[in-house]
Amino acid sequence: MVATPIGNLADLTLRAIHVLSQVDAVACEDTRHTAPLLRHLGLDKPLLAVHQHNERSSAGDVIARLARGERVAYVSDAGTPAVSDPGAGLVAAVAASGRPVVAVPGASSAVAAVSVAGDTAGSGFRFIGFLPTKGNERALALKALSASEETQVLFEAPHRMESLAQGLAEACGGRAVTLCRELTKQFETVATLPALALPAWLAADGNRVRGEFVLVVHALAHTAPADAPARHDAVLQTLLAELPLKQAVSLAASLTGAPRNALYARALALKNEPPADP
Repeated sequence: MVATPIGNLADLTLRAIHVLSQVDAVACEDTRHTAPLLRHLGLDKPLLAVHQHNERSSAGDVIARLARGERVAYVSDAGTPAVSDPGAGLVAAVAASGRPVVAVPGASSAVAAVSVAGDTAGSGFRFIGFLPTKGNERALALKALSASEETQVLFEAPHRMESLAQGLAEACGGRAVTLCRELTKQFETVATLPALALPAWLAADGNRVRGEFVLVVHALAHTAPADAPARHDAVLQTLLAELPLKQAVSLAASLTGAPRNALYARALALKNEPPADP
């Protein structure tokens, strides 16, 4: 399972290039998309079309090749296969046949978006992908999204972006959203603003609704009570007396809900404080 660039060809890893050069065939989401990529690399490989409409039936062709001792790579059109792309069914079928499946990691628009979102209230994220397109199902999904306090990552196509922006504005209000457009490409745009402001921000420039979108709905930030620092210190001091620093901070974050980075900085300060006079 080989990750390919989401836009910038320089993001193709050396390992991915090596694997693609060594395999006997390349299974892919769209031969019209993969053929130019292989030509760019100077490679000529048999291509097998394995997409969302034929994935399970085509898995038999891949397994037959593997049974003959061939090596087969799978690539989707962009990014990491099976992440809002075909690939999961192929993996399941190959694994069920008793043959190994190997990940060749690389570009992922979801992870790239989280890395530039600056979501300091979040720890981890929930990957949503594309919301349902039907009205009632979409409304229910937006309601569930707004009710969740964790960081969430969405994908959206350009022709539905304005509708999604309006839906997020109504469902999430002042909650922060980072909109990433055309990540790694020439017209890459990253903007963080309250959900309420998304429709107006898109309407201000017609180019802003063009391209591929990843949105990070930030985690809900909680206002800490006035005595929170003292309580956090007490928890940290108790844990630091028994555990290594990183383990103590991780457990303190779980117990208090405070940001891990802030707890880590405070734990370092506590460890460096001189002992109190008797």
